[in-house]
Amino acid sequence: MSNAAANVVLSARGASKSFGSLRAVHDVSFDVYEGEIFGIAGPNGAGKTTLFNLITGIPFHADTGAIEFRGQPITKLPPHKIFKAGIARTFQKEAAFDSLSVTENVRLAAAFGGSGSRRSRASDVREALDALELAEFADRRAGTLPLYAKKRLMLASALVEKPALIMLDEPGAGLNSVELDQFMQLVRRLNAAGLTVIVIEHVLGLLFGISHRLMIMDSGRKIAEGQPEVIARDDAVIEAYLGERGKNAFHALKG
Repeated sequence: MSNAAANVVLSARGASKSFGSLRAVHDVSFDVYEGEIFGIAGPNGAGKTTLFNLITGIPFHADTGAIEFRGQPITKLPPHKIFKAGIARTFQKEAAFDSLSVTENVRLAAAFGGSGSRRSRASDVREALDALELAEFADRRAGTLPLYAKKRLMLASALVEKPALIMLDEPGAGLNSVELDQFMQLVRRLNAAGLTVIVIEHVLGLLFGISHRLMIMDSGRKIAEGQPEVIARDDAVIEAYLGERGKNAFHALKG
């Protein structure tokens, strides 16, 4: 994919958020292009999830800076309007209504989006369940699902409104190697079908396997951005993950 020929779907300029004296996100700018998988990585506490919150307005907006989606400002829009505009997200913790069935959870998400007739929403729910291979769990209570199925339910609830952009917050957490491989295949299929994807992970290996481009954050700032093979050689990235001593050891091993 050529960035020069691609359309910018999401753009952030100088996005910042503070909590008292803590600057959780500081002056972060980046673009996400239509049809790409854009990875965001960084050590724990780097500000990745806070940045997601600023984009979606859940549960807070940026203090300063501008965020645009498809050329329109969304910096201060309420979350339901951002969702309806075409941005959906998942969360680090598997969020679902445990006492409701899988179908009822996805149906609630469709109602939250509020578009289409009841009949069309029912069709969208079935389509989302099929796409995430959840049809066999359709009548099962969400609270009884195994972890990977519950993660797929959260993704189905995000996809039921057919967003243009899906934002996945550490979706690989808790999955075994087989499930991680299945998840990467799933993300690739969704992307191949035309969905733009942003993925947060602190595990670089997963992101290197699926991302077209990566942005690395540390202490609330963007420290690097580029293709995975370039990011892998960036000294600032290596130091953020390994520390100065680890960076020197890493270079010694490469030598």
